[in-house]
Amino acid sequence: MITWMQRHKRWLVITIWISTIAFVGAGFVGWGSYEFGKEGGTVAVVADREVSVEEYQEEYSSLYDQYARLFGSTFNKDMADKLNLRDLAYNQVIQKNLILTYADSLGLDVTDQDIAKELLKYNAFMKDGKFDKPTYVNVLSQNRTTPVKFEESLKRNILLQKVQSLFEIKPNKNEIENLNKLLFVEDDITYKILSMKDITVSPTETELKEYWEANKNAYMSEVSYIFETSEVPVVSANSSEEDILKHHSKFKIDYKKEDGKIKSFDEAKAEVIKELDNKFTKKEALKKYLKIKKAEETLTSSSTLDESKLPYSSENNKQIIDAKPGDLLKPFLDGDKFVIVKVLAKNESKPLSYEDALENVKVSYEKVAKAKKLDELAKTELENFVGTDVKGVSRQSIDKIVGLQPQETADFLSQLFSLTTKTGTIKINDKVVLFRINNSKLGTYDKARDESVKSTIVQLQSEELMNNLVKRLENKYEVQSSIQTKE
Repeated sequence: MITWMQRHKRWLVITIWISTIAFVGAGFVGWGSYEFGKEGGTVAVVADREVSVEEYQEEYSSLYDQYARLFGSTFNKDMADKLNLRDLAYNQVIQKNLILTYADSLGLDVTDQDIAKELLKYNAFMKDGKFDKPTYVNVLSQNRTTPVKFEESLKRNILLQKVQSLFEIKPNKNEIENLNKLLFVEDDITYKILSMKDITVSPTETELKEYWEANKNAYMSEVSYIFETSEVPVVSANSSEEDILKHHSKFKIDYKKEDGKIKSFDEAKAEVIKELDNKFTKKEALKKYLKIKKAEETLTSSSTLDESKLPYSSENNKQIIDAKPGDLLKPFLDGDKFVIVKVLAKNESKPLSYEDALENVKVSYEKVAKAKKLDELAKTELENFVGTDVKGVSRQSIDKIVGLQPQETADFLSQLFSLTTKTGTIKINDKVVLFRINNSKLGTYDKARDESVKSTIVQLQSEELMNNLVKRLENKYEVQSSIQTKE
């Protein structure tokens, strides 16, 4: 996926004018999650405007969040680094400050009333349906920022919106009607689907060995760890009623129902007792840990496990992964016991032998060989293929293409209407679709689509105007940078 993302990076990054609006509408983002530099200082000066480290971090966090929302749990920090997300954030924050400098030159400003209106749009700052200052301060504190910093950020975004409003486009009726027809053009096509599952390959031993030799670094053993452990089962602390009541009174906001309401003492009692038992047992486990550290006791069992087979929670497994040989880890809770771990050695990853890698080599080789044969077959058949004829195919004709999954059909139609050739091939996952356009006509005007068409025109024209503005501002204002980017 990372290759696809790099290829389409330009379109994945929400442009600065759109993200300006999204900042106010999307809700509160925990910027601290993606910090990568120390507080204070500047990363650049645009004309008379200093770009702070915090502003740069905020932009990175906003971009990271946009990608994470788009790709879900598959997106992580490593992928962000491969996409040079820091450079993208830097370039965007510079472009924003160019526009802000332009706003300064026009005499545009942000009033306290402007900021107050925007604060009212954040549900996180509300209590009983009204803006609540203590809640506001507390939420910002939890996200490692202050009202001053937050309102400065808000002020920048409001000012950007004010500049954007100067370039608002109002398309006329003819533009909307013509684009309405153009966007929903209809084609009469002939198509044929070739699938990798219909391709067979029979690799020889020599071919497999040659493939392994050329790609052996792709077949690595897993990192494994040699470690010793001792376990301390959780035991009852024999807590008195007074101890239980005292603990509940002190920490009662930690005991909540599914709907977020705080549990009563009786409802939370079992959890409180369990927590007190864990607390008591942890002290006993720490005593054992100190004895092991002083060589007064020894650990009771040893294991050698691959990284993927470490049996504890991800947080506790990470302690083992990050430890150095010889490190004795403090006891951590695992189910109904505390575990003390001593890491003895770490076996680094290394290329697997041909015999150990063979099954994976076969799978990879067959996939590559099938893809090659599929491409060759597609080229051979394209000129005179006989396929299925379909009339009146538009971007929305998901149900007219047989042989593809709905998402595959949507991908095929999207690519089809982006191409300028009458015949060709379109790759969809493990398939190649041959197509021939027999006839094209403009779509029928549909007034119900006017609003979405109008929105498209406004977005495209505004974006073009703002991009041109930035190019002019880059030549007008001096930018002094303390950061080197790859892009």
